[in-house]
Amino acid sequence: MTSTAPPDRRRWFALAIVMTAAFMDLVDVTIVNIAIPSIRQDLGATFGAVQWITAGYALAFAAGLITGGRLGDIYGRKRLFLLGIGGFTLASALCGFAGGSEILVASRILQGAMAALMVPQVLSIVHATFPAHERGKVFGLFGAIVGLGAVSGPILGALLTEWNLFGLGWRPIFLINLPVGIAGLILGARFITESKAPKALRLDLVGVALATLGLLMLIYPLTRGEELDWPLWGHLSMIASPAVFALFVVYERYKTRKDGSPLVELSLFKVKSFAAGIAVQLTFGVALGIFFLVWTLYMQMGLGWSALRAGTTGIPFSIAVSLAAGLSVQKLVPRFGRKVLQAGALTMVAGLLLYIWEADRYGTAIQSWQMALPLVVMGLGMGLIVAPLTDAVLSDVPRDHAGSASGLINTMGQTGNALGLGLVSVVFFGVIDDGLAPTAVGTAFVDAFQNALWWTTAVLVAIFCIMFALPARPKAGAEVAAGDSAAVSKEPALTP
Repeated sequence: MTSTAPPDRRRWFALAIVMTAAFMDLVDVTIVNIAIPSIRQDLGATFGAVQWITAGYALAFAAGLITGGRLGDIYGRKRLFLLGIGGFTLASALCGFAGGSEILVASRILQGAMAALMVPQVLSIVHATFPAHERGKVFGLFGAIVGLGAVSGPILGALLTEWNLFGLGWRPIFLINLPVGIAGLILGARFITESKAPKALRLDLVGVALATLGLLMLIYPLTRGEELDWPLWGHLSMIASPAVFALFVVYERYKTRKDGSPLVELSLFKVKSFAAGIAVQLTFGVALGIFFLVWTLYMQMGLGWSALRAGTTGIPFSIAVSLAAGLSVQKLVPRFGRKVLQAGALTMVAGLLLYIWEADRYGTAIQSWQMALPLVVMGLGMGLIVAPLTDAVLSDVPRDHAGSASGLINTMGQTGNALGLGLVSVVFFGVIDDGLAPTAVGTAFVDAFQNALWWTTAVLVAIFCIMFALPARPKAGAEVAAGDSAAVSKEPALTP
């Protein structure tokens, strides 16, 4: 696609605006978990509602990601970006002023849907605004913003919750988006240049509806099952969800024959490394979805720690992820290939086993410094996986499908995260008895935390085995079509 970059400095203003929006989304993902206990106490939310505050966002984002990108290709990336950031800001206000857990969950789902319109336009706008020789520098800045957002979100969330600004408690974690979003909307309208894809694909709304329905039929009963005593309709819904996914596959094949614009390019799954990589991305999302939510609940509700103490406890983890991610891409993967990712999975397993041992040994008397070692080990393992995984998955994908494949990778990661959050009701809340005496809550949460970590360990062992299907050495030159708006790399939440 021919660059439309203006010769003046206006493009750098446009870059700052879209990067700020990407940062706002990343912070919003990581900022919420740390405030979950405060939200639950203030709104009297059930454990199911707590899960949906996070899972609802992930599910809406996953369901709308690829379609949001195609809408930008068809109707204009600037237009969809402004619509997305405006809607995201409005949804943030609704979250901040929510009077009950039901309103907050609905607002979070809206927020995720608006992020699905906003985020896919970021790299597309960069591609359309900057000439090729400048994009390397720009994408390097984007990577730095991703890392900064993942690390700063939990600390910012902890500070805003602890400060209790204007007596608003946890609400500023959402309301902080308002001035940022309004500024982005005004400045974006002025400085961003409009662009469209010359030959945009058609929308696949039926595919989106079927995929979303299948996910809801699986995740909603998982999330609500424990508190509703596992009703019959929940079991029937989960049993029927594979049939909906099968219907989705049938329709996607029909859509491919009809106009060549399915939501998911099924031919990609004929590539062994891609199919395995998608399985890794999905299961890795499940592991992260389980761990980060139960980790927050364990520290704040089980151990009685403040939000600030919980947030600062995660700092060694974030630093370890950043260090290992840089080392894996620059030094290790070019030399050892797939083994680096497998070493990352085993290192995370080692960290989890160490954490289980410490949680059992020290119980509710465990201290932040004692958690540092297992968190650093886990962080190093995660860093070895998250940075090189996308390149490994895309290494054998035809270049013409690189953008579609990258969008699908990110969608599956978000889907796995939502599924993992749904499973929290089984692996964590499912082992906590109802009506616990206040003196027994801490011990119960410690036991539930260990149970959840055993499940996470099992998932990571499965990931290690699946990784054998990845290419031994990712091919150099596997490129993501930056012009395809679906090709948006979104790092998983790195801290609670």
